[in-house]
Amino acid sequence: MKVTPEIIRHEFIGLIVEVVRSSNPSYVGIKGRVIDETRNTFVIEADGEEKRIIKNISIFHFKYADGTVIEIDGKMLIGRPEDRIKKVIRRRW
Repeated sequence: MKVTPEIIRHEFIGLIVEVVRSSNPSYVGIKGRVIDETRNTFVIEADGEEKRIIKNISIFHFKYADGTVIEIDGKMLIGRPEDRIKKVIRRRW
């Protein structure tokens, strides 16, 4: 699925996420539910542990309730969640 501004503004807490690429090899393969989000990190509950993943260096697969899986570069998600949801993204044609 194509990444659109509406997807970027989506609330990610509660979604299933997997880290598919990262400059930190220990992050790759971490899969679980997003339980918290800060400006620069996601907190993921994986295997009963909380893992803090830096957004800027990772690429994520998010699974929505309908089964749709979307790949999003963490660089697009930098910022406080409440500010990102309000942000207007300009389209350049």
